[in-house]
Amino acid sequence: MTSEPTLSPLERLIWASLGAVSIAFHLGLVFSGLVPNLVSRPLHMALALPFVLVLMAKTPFERRTGAAIAALGMAACLWVAWNADALGDQYGYLSGPVQMGLALLLLAVVLEMARRAIGWPLPLVASLALAYAVWGAAIPGEFGHPGLPMASLFGTLTIAEGGLWGKLTGVSVGVVAIFVIFGAVLNAGEAGQGFMNVAAAAAGRLRGGAAKVSVISSALFGSISGSASANVASTGAITLPAMTRLGYPRALAGAVESVASSGGQIMPPLMGAGAFVMVELTGTPYAEIMLAALLPAMLYFLAVWVGIDAFSWRHTLRGLAAEDRPGARAVLITSAFFLVPFSVLLWGMFGLGVTPQYAASLAILAGAALLFFDARLTLRLETACITAGRQIATIAAIILCASIVIGVLGLTGLGVKITSLILSGSGGYLWPALLLTAVACLVLGMEVPTTAAYVICVSVAGPALIALGLDPLQAHLFVFWYALLSTITPPVCGAVFIAAGMVGENWLKVALSAMALGLGLYLVPLGMVANPALIALSADPGAALLAAAKVGASLAAISFGVIAPLHWALRVLLVVAGGVLLFV
Repeated sequence: MTSEPTLSPLERLIWASLGAVSIAFHLGLVFSGLVPNLVSRPLHMALALPFVLVLMAKTPFERRTGAAIAALGMAACLWVAWNADALGDQYGYLSGPVQMGLALLLLAVVLEMARRAIGWPLPLVASLALAYAVWGAAIPGEFGHPGLPMASLFGTLTIAEGGLWGKLTGVSVGVVAIFVIFGAVLNAGEAGQGFMNVAAAAAGRLRGGAAKVSVISSALFGSISGSASANVASTGAITLPAMTRLGYPRALAGAVESVASSGGQIMPPLMGAGAFVMVELTGTPYAEIMLAALLPAMLYFLAVWVGIDAFSWRHTLRGLAAEDRPGARAVLITSAFFLVPFSVLLWGMFGLGVTPQYAASLAILAGAALLFFDARLTLRLETACITAGRQIATIAAIILCASIVIGVLGLTGLGVKITSLILSGSGGYLWPALLLTAVACLVLGMEVPTTAAYVICVSVAGPALIALGLDPLQAHLFVFWYALLSTITPPVCGAVFIAAGMVGENWLKVALSAMALGLGLYLVPLGMVANPALIALSADPGAALLAAAKVGASLAAISFGVIAPLHWALRVLLVVAGGVLLFV
């Protein structure tokens, strides 16, 4: 995701105003009641287009062409919203060449919007899906399809709720956007500094303290950012210089930050929008998903923590000096900027019993109120509005493009065919099916964002895993975790590349250290399958905590066996014992 170019005061005001409109629109949907899907979802896209195609443009040419494309796309979206009632009576069947032209325009704009926001891989997958929908009838054998009338195919994708305006976009509009605004408001204040201060006060004096500060701060920051890249860029700007200044090997410093930052996408409450998509796809309440994801996420960070201790046997990893650790007053003041909104969020969900988006809206109001205690109020509000508008737009681009793929899978029956292929390829056994799914997640995650990789993989592999005996939530969490593998696994390891660039180290050295530190990312999903109680915190807390203790001991043994400079026989014993403990 690119950041906006340097803006003049007038440009900042314009973009902040548009961001404020986007914030007001999405909060208004929460407070005002039901709005027809064919109104709210096209308007969501219309508000996102200028941010992606104009604000995030890298060159003047991109900005000019982006403005033209955005104008056309906004006009098409407004047409759909204005004619929502009449289009609902067409049941996804286009009427006449004008509607066909508008449908093709909308699809082309979404593909270009996604390309500019996140690069070419996901739009290419969506384009191949569309090509299959149009010409797949010519493919012989079981992977062909009977053929679809073009008016029905493109109509379902663009004027009904089977494509662009489907349930995934509904999640983006109604839930993800609200939590993105929540994160933007927190980050506009002192929440980020609060995270760093709490982490430094809690872990700064320990062995490997600078690295452990990175782990805690990234876990806290990632819980609202949900983006590994954003996490590395923000917390890494502070933690990486601190580690290198204390003499930490540069490869290890980069690995600590990239691994810790990658955990943000599995850390409740935001989970990189994955939690909210999971709610829609599984029908499981958000609070239950958050509780199910909590212990696995904590085990991931525990494995990183233990790995740092193991590395401290190889290198001298000093803690932060006393003068570099914040005082109690600074910790209390800055931590209020995230503790108050988080408390309101939890009180709303578990005290008032309201929906997550409503609770988050109350937390946004609390966070915005705290900004008024800052002398730089105008700058803070502008930053919150621009950041929220841009991040909502980026996620909208991903979700809209992924919705094309999901729509085609449903219309053509391709998803069912791939599910059958996984079942037959695994011989009807669960663990081979899990291996095939993990490879598919890794490959797809290399090229498309985590949420999109999760959605596409779970659409085809999820039914197979469920048919082989996994609980639906188990299957979804397994796929979601493995869609994250590419953040630290070569050859495409985005978080590693960013961290390596920031510390000036060879990316492959950083990646190898990151894979050792990030063993939890590979092993915790297997632990969730072998120990189903691990994700049953809401139903059976005692069994869940016992399972977490067992998996935690396993991860600790394996981490020490892989990293610590012990006798080779002891290392093998630790790894084998940890593996047995994980699966027995």
